Amino acid sequence: MKFKLDENIGRRAVDVFIRAGHDAHTVYDERLQGCNDQTIYERCCEEQRCLVTLDLDFSNILRFPTERCGGIVIIRTPNNTSLTALEKLIRDFLGMVTADTRINTIWIVEPGRIRIHATDDE
Repeated sequence: MKFKLDENIGRRAVDVFIRAGHDAHTVYDERLQGCNDQTIYERCCEEQRCLVTLDLDFSNILRFPTERCGGIVIIRTPNNTSLTALEKLIRDFLGMVTADTRINTIWIVEPGRIRIHATDDE
């Protein structure tokens, strides 16, 4: 699957996706750091990549409809979460993803649970 990691995820987390066999880019790879949310979203739409972010603004499906992009994964972490804890949440998410998984919705990944928001066509 194809993922784009928002700048708030960090560069080191991309290795978790790659080791799991996924095609992962970061906003740093594409020199998009500092760009507004709309620009990041549009790039994900163009590339059909699932955005992985900590930014709750992307949960607004009216502003960022997931059917246009590869989906949105929002990682919810407690304040001052370590990189190790963030990577564990990412691995938990990736443990649910198979080649047949349809990501094109919003996934909320939190410690102890993952919520998948169904789209109208499911």
